[in-house]
Amino acid sequence: MKPSVFVTRAIPEAGLARVREVCDVDLWPGEMPPPYEELVAHTRGKDGLLCLLTDRIDAALMDAGLPTLKVISQMAVGYDNIQAAEAHKRGIALGNTPGVLTEATADLAFALLLASARRIVEGVDYIRQGQWVTWHPTTLLGGDLSGATLGIIGLGRIGQAVVRRASGFNMRIIAHSPRANPADAATQGVELLSMDDLLRRADYISLHVPLNASTRHLIGARELSLMKDGATLINTTRGPVVDQAALVAALQTGRIRAALDVTDPEPLPADHPLMSLPNAIVVPHIGSASRWARDQMALMAAENLIAGVTGQPLPTAVRP
Repeated sequence: MKPSVFVTRAIPEAGLARVREVCDVDLWPGEMPPPYEELVAHTRGKDGLLCLLTDRIDAALMDAGLPTLKVISQMAVGYDNIQAAEAHKRGIALGNTPGVLTEATADLAFALLLASARRIVEGVDYIRQGQWVTWHPTTLLGGDLSGATLGIIGLGRIGQAVVRRASGFNMRIIAHSPRANPADAATQGVELLSMDDLLRRADYISLHVPLNASTRHLIGARELSLMKDGATLINTTRGPVVDQAALVAALQTGRIRAALDVTDPEPLPADHPLMSLPNAIVVPHIGSASRWARDQMALMAAENLIAGVTGQPLPTAVRP
């Protein structure tokens, strides 16, 4: 008899087909995430769970899945929606999908940087609102990248991929990353600084840290006040890394700019103040949304799930 698994929403077919080769699949049919009560109900009696970052995976849900639940496979690199310690405590294997979304997410971070610097979204709105009546030498002046300073907070895989892109634009690169090796950073042309020094010096600041207790509201009112006039904050990690109320207040002064792939909450209500600020760009959490990256994420999640339900080590396991 095949192992029985619950997949919380339709993932790219490459991954779903692989799961179906090995498992009996209970697939949530809706476009929206399953309500928590449905998550619990569908996890009962299953050998494995393949979930997304929109699903709340807590101790109570895990207990509902025991004693059969062997593995939780998340189709994302971050797993702040999962009580990982509770899974490990119960002997439930936990997997994620690191690595394959690095380049796609770095591409988007740099696209947001460029869009904000050159005021691309404002330019589109300018035309759509019928304001383009002639060429003028001072219309929509933006920032230069060559010679500008990019501050990267978090020099993991994605942060380093952004370094490679910025180097091609002749940017000065500074970073704050406590675990980074200074010699390795120097080889990449990166100067390591304290957080405060980075905030004071950078023209553009890109966030690349996981969301956990120590990084929640890492960027708050104090940190925003240290940013240079005209500097831009780019966030492609998780919304709660930034104190969003403090960010709105800072943006409303017109002193800084922001370009966000992630918000708190998600989705962001259409009438949220961020949506009407000309110095803010907001896109709907599409950092890994390239066809190749999402296919690879789905396949990795499938292989983690299959390994877990067949008693094999997970290819990309989250360790205790």
